[in-house]
Amino acid sequence: MNFLRLGPAGREIPIVQHDGTSFDLRSLTADLDGAFWSADGIARTRAALEHGELAELPDAGALRVGAPVARPNKIVCIGLNYRDHAAETGAPLPAEPVVFMKDPMTLVGPFDDVHIPRGSTQTDWEVELAVVVGTTIRYAESPEQAMRHIAGYAVSHDVSERGFQLERGGQWDKGKSCETFNPLGPWLVPADEVGDPQALSLRLWVNGVLRQDGTTKDMIFPVAHVVWYLSQFMVLYPGDVINTGTPAGVALGLPDHPYLRAGDVVELEISGLGRARQALVAA
Repeated sequence: MNFLRLGPAGREIPIVQHDGTSFDLRSLTADLDGAFWSADGIARTRAALEHGELAELPDAGALRVGAPVARPNKIVCIGLNYRDHAAETGAPLPAEPVVFMKDPMTLVGPFDDVHIPRGSTQTDWEVELAVVVGTTIRYAESPEQAMRHIAGYAVSHDVSERGFQLERGGQWDKGKSCETFNPLGPWLVPADEVGDPQALSLRLWVNGVLRQDGTTKDMIFPVAHVVWYLSQFMVLYPGDVINTGTPAGVALGLPDHPYLRAGDVVELEISGLGRARQALVAA
């Protein structure tokens, strides 16, 4: 069962895909937002499918795919969370998760264009596992307890501008919050259908060349720890997105630093969570 949002930007409709068929969720919810996830939206969708209460959407394949999460309160990111990525950047392994925020308005669909910012010379790619919060989390008692608050997982592209991030005062948010810098999707898969989030492969290609090929088992801080840890410092609300870090292979860590340029195409996938594709265009 996959949850997604289809239609023009700003006018997407909520959809669930089940056994190859797309069903309209507007009889249950206006959108895939925090209210839907927190009100047992996944369980209610399963019940509606079982009882044949949802209308099919036969033309779903002709519609634009939006981000599978509507209007998150925040996007929280974890930096340097893969051993090989920390090594390629020359950074020591962090003793605690490296946390930064990303403007929620960076969220776009998985096949939308990504805009290279004006003045950018170091726009970089990062495939990441995104965690979507299902119910409010504050001061989780343990990593195991924190996992019970997760709605599901999705493919995330944490696009970065390294010059803005590292050379303009050391404020990471400036290099992470540019327009369109967080394509998400194509869909959200419920947590109980994903299984072990530490057993997923991640891959990313630039212009057909495989650049990243990793696995979530190499995370320094696994998903359960990350969610628990964040809840000690901030309240995580339904629909919030957590980007959990990227494996090695980013342009910053490659000898020739092949940063993205207008006309480039990035493709990325995570096992079981689908595949996305974005063209790079000048802002």
